[in-house]
Amino acid sequence: MTGSHATTPKATETPRKGRGGGIALLVICSCQLMVVLDITIVNIALPHIQTALGFSTENLSWVINAYTLTFGGLLLLGGRLGDILGRRRVFMTGVALFVLASLLGGLAQESWQLLAARSLQGVGGAIASPTALSLITTTFREGPARNRAFGVFAAVSAGGSAIGLLAGGLLVEWLDWRWIFFVNVPIGVLIVLATRRYIAESERRPGRFDVIGALTATLGMVCLVYGFIRASEEGWSNALTLGAFAAAVVLLGLFIAIENRSRQPITPLWMFRDRNRAGTYGMMLSLAAAMFGMFFFLTLFVQNILGFSPLRTGLAFLPVSVVIAIGAGFTSRLLPRWGPKPFMVTGAVLAAVGLGWLTQTDVHSSYLGSLLGPVLVFGLGMGLQFVSLTLMALSGVAPHESGAASGILNTTQQVGGSLGLSILVTVFGTASRNEATDQVPKFMAEATPAQLAQFRRTGQLPGHWGDQVLASGVSTAFLAAAAFALVAALIALFVIQVRPSDLERLRGSGRPGP
Repeated sequence: MTGSHATTPKATETPRKGRGGGIALLVICSCQLMVVLDITIVNIALPHIQTALGFSTENLSWVINAYTLTFGGLLLLGGRLGDILGRRRVFMTGVALFVLASLLGGLAQESWQLLAARSLQGVGGAIASPTALSLITTTFREGPARNRAFGVFAAVSAGGSAIGLLAGGLLVEWLDWRWIFFVNVPIGVLIVLATRRYIAESERRPGRFDVIGALTATLGMVCLVYGFIRASEEGWSNALTLGAFAAAVVLLGLFIAIENRSRQPITPLWMFRDRNRAGTYGMMLSLAAAMFGMFFFLTLFVQNILGFSPLRTGLAFLPVSVVIAIGAGFTSRLLPRWGPKPFMVTGAVLAAVGLGWLTQTDVHSSYLGSLLGPVLVFGLGMGLQFVSLTLMALSGVAPHESGAASGILNTTQQVGGSLGLSILVTVFGTASRNEATDQVPKFMAEATPAQLAQFRRTGQLPGHWGDQVLASGVSTAFLAAAAFALVAALIALFVIQVRPSDLERLRGSGRPGP
């Protein structure tokens, strides 16, 4: 790949298999699924959490934000920890923290206790997730075996959001909201025990932690994510929104300056000089924004307009997970022959087509007639993408720096999802307000006295007038999400360049390292 970073022979690391490669992959992917689905599984339980712990409507959003901010902000540090301290050791520590936080979250009796537990969950996830991806590079040799492993990992990562919606619906309807946290405890304990038995420890690399770089990167990411989340809630001119963005610019600028001068940076900036890797990160940023938006607004649409229950909503997303898994498996088999670029371009275009198709939804839409088709097209596109993106981001990276590379990839996914969703929420709000302006005169002319009294009390349009406002906002948000996917397609088409040496690595006939 262009711009490869030269390393000495001492920097290479031969994959060291544990007692069972298949079981090792199951353990790694189980952890990734647990971490990824936690982002969406909580959404279903929010009304129950609000009633049980006395959250206000405004503060309830922090049940999601506390996890997102710590998870997205600490991913870079989590990837670096595994490189220096040993990936198996760090992986187990991250899973243990996640399990402890899940137990505390399920036992929470006050709102602050749950928020503290959610933040600790984010820390554990940020440590475990990038290390899990790195463990694949040290467990499976580059070539077909690693391609298949990345295919399974990518399918789990991409489908986790939909699975989380289904799991949340089942747990809330059949048990209690606390079980969305308790369920992680036995799963996490089994992961820790299986890791000790089936996953070999990676070689520890001597070095020092770039503490100042880690702090500035983490705080900068937190400020950036918080700024966009705040903008979606309070507007772009809000003082805290502007302050968060200003702090993010200063901190991330300081981080770049520190990394340029550090002898052992937490994030080797040379990775961004490789056009393929930089393009991959840009694609992940755009596609994550589109994917988070699709799940969020489609959930809103089917629950509020189609009247789906939480469980039925989760079931509605199952086809997405199935198609993503099919696409990922198809890509992992054919990618060594055709290379990643055709799948990257085709996948992004399909995602854009699916989202563009969803812009046709309105108050008369049905799930089978209007939603299932575009959702399947979108899911297939994302399935083609994730294997290619993962391989391209890590191809040619020295094994001792794969933690940093995977940390950046995970960070772009989480930050892209958070930032993109906040932009889409702003688009949704603008379109909804414009539609409400058109609907209010119609409502005033047709409403009953009881509906008028309700409108004066709540400020919300009831009945089909409110559904029309929501549908208009959702449709416009899907249009913006399709634009994000098109940006990814343009990057794949004009930035990504696959060389013969890259294909040799994918077939397992190239050099084992850069």
